[in-house]
Amino acid sequence: MCYLLIGNISALISADSTEPLVNARIRVYLPDGHLSNRYPHKNSFSGPRQLTPSEVLNKQERLLAETALDHHGNFSLGWEQLHLFTEPLELDICLQGMPEEAGDRMETHFHLSTLVPQWKHSMQQYVAAYAYVIPVESWAQIRASYGTWVIAGIVRRTHDYEGQSQLRVEAYNAGNHRMLASGSTDDRGRYQIRFSRKQLSGGQLPGPDVYFKVYRDKRLVWEEHVEVAAMPGRRAIDACSVINITMQGGVVKKATRWLSKLVG
Repeated sequence: MCYLLIGNISALISADSTEPLVNARIRVYLPDGHLSNRYPHKNSFSGPRQLTPSEVLNKQERLLAETALDHHGNFSLGWEQLHLFTEPLELDICLQGMPEEAGDRMETHFHLSTLVPQWKHSMQQYVAAYAYVIPVESWAQIRASYGTWVIAGIVRRTHDYEGQSQLRVEAYNAGNHRMLASGSTDDRGRYQIRFSRKQLSGGQLPGPDVYFKVYRDKRLVWEEHVEVAAMPGRRAIDACSVINITMQGGVVKKATRWLSKLVG
């Protein structure tokens, strides 16, 4: 008999936008023997707690199993039966750098939760599911520590609630007019753009002032004037930013004194 824990780890960019954790490993530890009988059965979602190197080292002997998350943040983790059916487990995450991170990779460890999974007996094994969503405030702090940014939003046309699909959204740094990164809209018109400090001039801090251009294939269909980047919501953007874009009209047009709606 063995145990199989399956699940997903993701992070909030906003109330309705998430991104999966990648370049990460989930770790499961045996209980340390000093846990109270009143351990939590559910996550409080107060945010992960960063572990010190000594804390990680001190619990190494209790490590039960670990595995890497895939590019969707999913994992499948198994181990042999060790009388854990009613015992709490400690679950930690090890971040091994962001995909867009500049310079050497920085490894950080966080405690996610202590809980007893709801095991189900199936096919000669106990199976349980576990999911964790990092709150946006915590994720913004983590991304900032890595010197990385993510921008998410939806692209619409004026008076059209439906998002615009199959578009390429390019974000530009108003400081030097260089493109920071680009991303494509999905079938709901949602996009995500990621970049790191290496895309900024001279390690620019804090975040850049941004403006956007939108393309369909190679054809420019909408662009904003650089002045937009000086407006609230576009200046020194946070590590997790949500910027919705509304394209006015059906032809290429510059937005001069109009700011795309900022959510979050």
